[in-house]
Amino acid sequence: MKVLLTGIDGYIGSQLGQVLLERNYDMVGMDTEFFTSGNLYDGIKKKPKVIYKDIRNITEKDLQGFDAIIHLAELSNDPLGQINPEVTYDINYHGTIKMAKKAKKVGIRKFIYFSSCSVYGASDQIASEISPTNPLTPYAKSKVLNEKVLSRMADDNFSPTFLRNATAYGPSPRMRFDLAINNLCGLAWTTGKITMESDGTPWRPFVHILDICEAAICTLEAPIENVHNEIFNVGDIHGNYQIRDIAQIISRIMPTCEITLNKNAVDKRNYKVDFTKINSRLPGFSCKRTVKSGIKELFDLFKKIDLQKDTFLSKDYTRLKQIEYLKKNNEINDDLFWKS
Repeated sequence: MKVLLTGIDGYIGSQLGQVLLERNYDMVGMDTEFFTSGNLYDGIKKKPKVIYKDIRNITEKDLQGFDAIIHLAELSNDPLGQINPEVTYDINYHGTIKMAKKAKKVGIRKFIYFSSCSVYGASDQIASEISPTNPLTPYAKSKVLNEKVLSRMADDNFSPTFLRNATAYGPSPRMRFDLAINNLCGLAWTTGKITMESDGTPWRPFVHILDICEAAICTLEAPIENVHNEIFNVGDIHGNYQIRDIAQIISRIMPTCEITLNKNAVDKRNYKVDFTKINSRLPGFSCKRTVKSGIKELFDLFKKIDLQKDTFLSKDYTRLKQIEYLKKNNEINDDLFWKS
């Protein structure tokens, strides 16, 4: 099976690319190179072939010969998506759908779309795949739009699958310290404090980056009838936590760490997620890692590489900072196209 992995130089993509190569997939990556300036550690052992191109510029010729696409290449979080909502929709929605239509036209059958549990937005109920969506940001709204359009495109020749990932955590060469657990661990390690921006009460589902990779592999390998036009929440029921509980786990591993909550700030994104479907209906899938083991893994890495505060705060590991840097230095324009 020949696989195109878009967003290969990102946080998840850099790990997933290595997993695909280790399992001997004929894999080619695609990336626009916004986030290649940082390598937190030497984790890219096998150098993949990569097409360097913005997804908005993908042609049918680029897609010829592939059997499957795993699509990650979108603006990847809420703060980044809110810089300019119109550009967010242009990349994350219009860019994705245009690419999918070209993929279908050239005969690519499997299209694995990385969606997000953030589509549930705010809910007092435990959300399953059939629950109403309530996206609160351009990032999450784009995910819902894509799911709807891609689902309508499904037929005997084009089979989309939607992986609604919980909030990722864990080490990656292209690290992101703007993700909740990664950020709190980095704060604890470099400052001895966990200063939280909210009161810590919101519920959020979490999943280790390598369990996300495993979900993608299982989807690739599953019989088409098991995954055709299906939505899977990616995670485990034991991965639902209040943010303040994450801080407490960190403080138990680092007892000298001080926790500060912002009791006057409430994060509206609050939801718990049911993961029964993926664990019962996606052949071979189960989460093998826990939040506690993932936090220990992060601290082990920080110790090994001697993580310093300036590295933790670097633009290289925070998506919004990196995009702002590229714009300020006139390397990309307001529509987030490279100028040269």
